[in-house]
Amino acid sequence: MPSLLAIASAVSGIFSLAGHLQGAIGTGLLHRFRRTAHIPDETLSPLHHDGTLPAVTIMKPLHGDEPLLEEALESFFRQDYPAPHQIVFGLQDEHDPALAVVRRLQKRYPERDISVVIDQTEHGPNRKVGNLINMFPACKHDVLIISDSDIHVSADYTASIVQALQQDGVQLATTLYAGLPASNTLVRKLGACGINTNFLPGVMMSRLMGRQDCLGATMALRRKHLEDIGGLEALVQHVADDAVLGQLIRHNGGRIALASTICQTTVAETGLGALFQHELRWGRTVRSVEPVGYGLSALQLPLFWGSLCVLFAPARFFSWALLGGGLLCRSAMTCHIGRLTNCAMPGLFPHLIFRDWLSAAVMAGSARGTQVTWRGQSLHISRGKKLPKSL
Repeated sequence: MPSLLAIASAVSGIFSLAGHLQGAIGTGLLHRFRRTAHIPDETLSPLHHDGTLPAVTIMKPLHGDEPLLEEALESFFRQDYPAPHQIVFGLQDEHDPALAVVRRLQKRYPERDISVVIDQTEHGPNRKVGNLINMFPACKHDVLIISDSDIHVSADYTASIVQALQQDGVQLATTLYAGLPASNTLVRKLGACGINTNFLPGVMMSRLMGRQDCLGATMALRRKHLEDIGGLEALVQHVADDAVLGQLIRHNGGRIALASTICQTTVAETGLGALFQHELRWGRTVRSVEPVGYGLSALQLPLFWGSLCVLFAPARFFSWALLGGGLLCRSAMTCHIGRLTNCAMPGLFPHLIFRDWLSAAVMAGSARGTQVTWRGQSLHISRGKKLPKSL
């Protein structure tokens, strides 16, 4: 009769193998997607305007200075999009240091259509959405692209999103994003690794299984479809504004398309505590809107389960072989994803086991509690909040 520890080790081993299989499939899907996608710093062929591209407004809510902010914002000034396109920056404080960054870029690119909105009006607990509400009257065009401040994009980012929106039945377009460490510190590499090794393959697997999630780094839609779901005001009471927007669009009969571009998001945390709190906010937010899916994402931590397999049965050769082989497999996938996204992280591989344990700790912390900290603001995530039956 096997002991409880032997059974626990076997179950952990099965979960570890399942996690590696899922990661390999997700990485393969990302490799296939990458064949048609562009990422920052690539050399692109110039676009040719055939008279069919719509005018676009890009909305960039800002809050404070952050590492690589100027580089991230400049990538939007360098868009190769031949139709009219406007960038609206929104701030809630005239003394916000991000304003100086915007002014420098305006001088560098005087030909760009730029609007700056400074308005401290709050509309609800989600200050980012409140900022967007303040910015909305300055938006000139029908196609709206909402993008986070720390996102780096390729020159064809706008064109890729417009192309996705032009597909039949699509009412919302979003983009994949990889983690870009702001510097070569271990904490920032660990943060980027969590995005690249867990999040990206997980998204590709979700798409394969038919899920259509909205990824908050980019949310693009037409003005009409935004108005149909109640406007930005329908999102301001929710911390998970991206997930709620996706739910509302699907509830309204629209599809969510993945644009053929991969962005990079700056990973700027300076300490392990700050990284844990950031990921805890993300975890509690996702759990509040997709509790089953978030729970199942524990399979994306194969080295955590492999470690448990060893801890439960340290005398078994299979346990150590599974952990060692899994580490080699995970290292290879991490290296390959780094090449696919231009976010290589040399020297991280010995710490991949710790990365999975950190993610497990975040999941454990996300299982309980509703409080999150976001840009110095403490918020409580409501549970069980349902979408309206009619809009």
